[in-house]
Amino acid sequence: MKRKQIDAETTSESAEDNLCRALLAMRGIGEMRSFLRDLCTPAELEALIDRWRVVPYLLDGMAYREIHDRTGVSVTTIGRVARFLAQGNGGYRAAVEHHAVPALRKRGRPATTAARKPV
Repeated sequence: MKRKQIDAETTSESAEDNLCRALLAMRGIGEMRSFLRDLCTPAELEALIDRWRVVPYLLDGMAYREIHDRTGVSVTTIGRVARFLAQGNGGYRAAVEHHAVPALRKRGRPATTAARKPV
């Protein structure tokens, strides 16, 4: 998607920082859900949910095809998430570490080789 520069004084970095601050300001799941539903189109929100859904399976080392069979998420999306788990900015891992569900935190160990290669 092309970005239009509407306000010459606003840099993309400060706009990104402002979005991060808005996300951090949400109090509880209800506020966050409402914000995400206002911020994202249904398709964008579904894409975010799909990406997050596959993280535990990848951390368990499950093959891409099996993850697809269980979740319906495309193998391409699964591969993208696996790539960012292995070589990204650490955001998925930080989210797993801070996640409120202990079972997901337990899975936060490094992804196995099987999780990085499509089957």
